[in-house]
Amino acid sequence: MSQSNTNSSGPAAASAGVPLVDLRPQHWSLQSKIIVALREVFATSAFVLGPNVGAFETEMAAFLGVNHAIGVASGTDALTLSLMALGISPGDEVLVPSFTYTATAAGVCHMGATPVFVDSLPGGFNMDPADAERRITPRTRAIIPVHLYGEAVPMGDLLALAKAHNLRVVEDVAQAAGAKWQGKRLGSLGDTGCFSFYPTKNLAACGDAGMVAANDEGLARRIRLLRTQADASVLGGKKYYHPTVGFNSRLDEIQAAILRVKLPHLDAWNRARCSHAEAYREQFKDTGLVLPAASRDGSHVYCLYTIRGADRDALRAHLRRQGIGTDTYYPLPLHLQEAYAYLGYKPGDLPVCEQLAKEVLSIPIYPDLTPEQIAVVTGAILEFLGERDRLVIQETAS
Repeated sequence: MSQSNTNSSGPAAASAGVPLVDLRPQHWSLQSKIIVALREVFATSAFVLGPNVGAFETEMAAFLGVNHAIGVASGTDALTLSLMALGISPGDEVLVPSFTYTATAAGVCHMGATPVFVDSLPGGFNMDPADAERRITPRTRAIIPVHLYGEAVPMGDLLALAKAHNLRVVEDVAQAAGAKWQGKRLGSLGDTGCFSFYPTKNLAACGDAGMVAANDEGLARRIRLLRTQADASVLGGKKYYHPTVGFNSRLDEIQAAILRVKLPHLDAWNRARCSHAEAYREQFKDTGLVLPAASRDGSHVYCLYTIRGADRDALRAHLRRQGIGTDTYYPLPLHLQEAYAYLGYKPGDLPVCEQLAKEVLSIPIYPDLTPEQIAVVTGAILEFLGERDRLVIQETAS
């Protein structure tokens, strides 16, 4: 799932205020280490599946507590290769949240399978396990829980559901690298865990990059084969012999070198995000805003900090005037997107996520956000809410 790779929400925020995302401080602080890593890549000139890819796969597998981690070109490819390796094919159905980025459903469609959209939890953002169960048919083969905004899906319910109906589980961890569920890293719980390292993610490359985590040896071997055009030599066979049709989806050596520099900092960056979230929570606790869930045992790593409960468009315009970056993730749920019109969904079919799409607004939460910037953001929002309350009081009095 993608977030805009931008340092502002528009021209008004270009010269002042607080950007939605600022990638520069992180890269400034790690600049010398990144430059050394890149020099080593150029010294070896092993640009494709070189030593950094292998080392990062080993390091990421250890971090996640899984047997295998396979570097691929993007988070979308991680989903697609996972589904293909699991045997998802035309005629199959895959349960997918409607309130998510389109890549989650696109991977299903690339297999010729049918995405079956699931509503969101009442009072939350993630997939509703109860609604998922209602949508299971004899053709349902898999379920893709998306840990949206950095918050863990209620995996106990989802895993029990999958076990009861013999479904494969493909975790979409694009926005939740480093988060946990009951002490286990997200991405280690399903058949596969799919990661995006897009530049705005919690663990971010300097371009597109992704990864698949898996515990099953056979599944990992199939994904390694598929990412390299299914060249049999990958698995010890003859070069230029292809047992199936594959993809060109290899993690770039340069991106792997950068990700190796960043991985040791991921937990600290996530703790900073949690600290910022607590600062927001303290400031907004009595305002009537609907705030993200608190992080419990690392269950939320706040890739995005998304609020509800205000006039979204008016608040966004107010913040834009003060140079504060915002964005809407996502303004239209997937079941109502033109791309999926052939499935026959209509407004009202998934009411919770349809309401979310009208209300959600994400505000700055990146690790290098300063207390002064947080004060600017909270002050501007509190100012807007105060003006709104005054208007309500005046209208009531009149």
